[in-house]
Amino acid sequence: MRCYTADMMTPRERVLTALSHQQPDRTPADFWAEPPTLNRLYAYLGHRDHERLLHRLEVDVRHLSVPMPADTAVGPGTWQNYWGERFIYRDTPWGPMREDLPGALSEATTLSDLQAFSWPTPDLFDYSGLTAQCRAFGDYALLYGFADTWQRPGLVRGWENWFVDHLERPEWVHWLCRQFTDFYQEDYTRAAEATGGRIDLYLVLSDLGHQTGPLISHAMFREFVAPYIRDLVTTIHSLGGKALYHSCGSMAGFIPDLIALGIDILDPLQPVSADLQPEALKAAYGDRLCFHGGLDMQHLLPLGSIEEVQDQVRRYCRTLGAGGGYILGPAHLFQPEVPPETILAFYDAGLR
Repeated sequence: MRCYTADMMTPRERVLTALSHQQPDRTPADFWAEPPTLNRLYAYLGHRDHERLLHRLEVDVRHLSVPMPADTAVGPGTWQNYWGERFIYRDTPWGPMREDLPGALSEATTLSDLQAFSWPTPDLFDYSGLTAQCRAFGDYALLYGFADTWQRPGLVRGWENWFVDHLERPEWVHWLCRQFTDFYQEDYTRAAEATGGRIDLYLVLSDLGHQTGPLISHAMFREFVAPYIRDLVTTIHSLGGKALYHSCGSMAGFIPDLIALGIDILDPLQPVSADLQPEALKAAYGDRLCFHGGLDMQHLLPLGSIEEVQDQVRRYCRTLGAGGGYILGPAHLFQPEVPPETILAFYDAGLR
């Protein structure tokens, strides 16, 4: 465990100070990366020690995990996970990347077909290892989970079917969203029990936007998405944690609703529109919401110079981090196209 001087915050103190809208000693940082990105970064650094990497980057958050059930083969090169999501893997120079296909219930014709699926329960997870993880990461803010109550059901149904369901079979949508919400409420409760309430952040996610606008109307959001976010956030707050909500795309119009639902932190702030720029976000919502991420993954990080990346890192820390309320990170998991040198420079700029 790292030692800290008297005038230096621990990583957890730094994160919790920022999330209480107070100024920490520096902007806290988080780290997300696709597996091929990690392979490329490890090759550059000459080791595969993940904790050593996080220490090098001065990352303040640790992501807890429980073992996942193994995926099963359902056809040549096609895999299915315990939820019924189906996918293939596309090769990259640094390892395979998942690409989603219509899921196991894409050909369902009745509600009974949905109900007959072998739905998972948290009994599939072994939470016993969380205690040791908490002990190892005692100085760090702890994040747990991957609770998706709307997008993941859409992957199981297949996106085209899912959007049609909202219009023609709304009872199917509610039934599926309830399945996922109930699962994750129980999952988060068990994780909190296994860690003695030590988890600081719980992830909630569903992408609400595409590149230029929302995926669904506000009316549909309030009917099909909001009730399940509310239930999950209520559970998270009852466990003493904060809700970190992830949505890619142009989704700024949903931010007031997310605040009303109790979301504490918004990620990843994909900068696809003027109202998702750091200055606009801080001015409109900085007193009611904290922020996580935001550095452009489509152009800046894979293609920008070191100087351009570091300038933008400093901009986000200076703007969103003023008076607290910000955790530094990219506007999605670091993708394999991002050079290792850029990732290292990204965090070096944040530390300064």
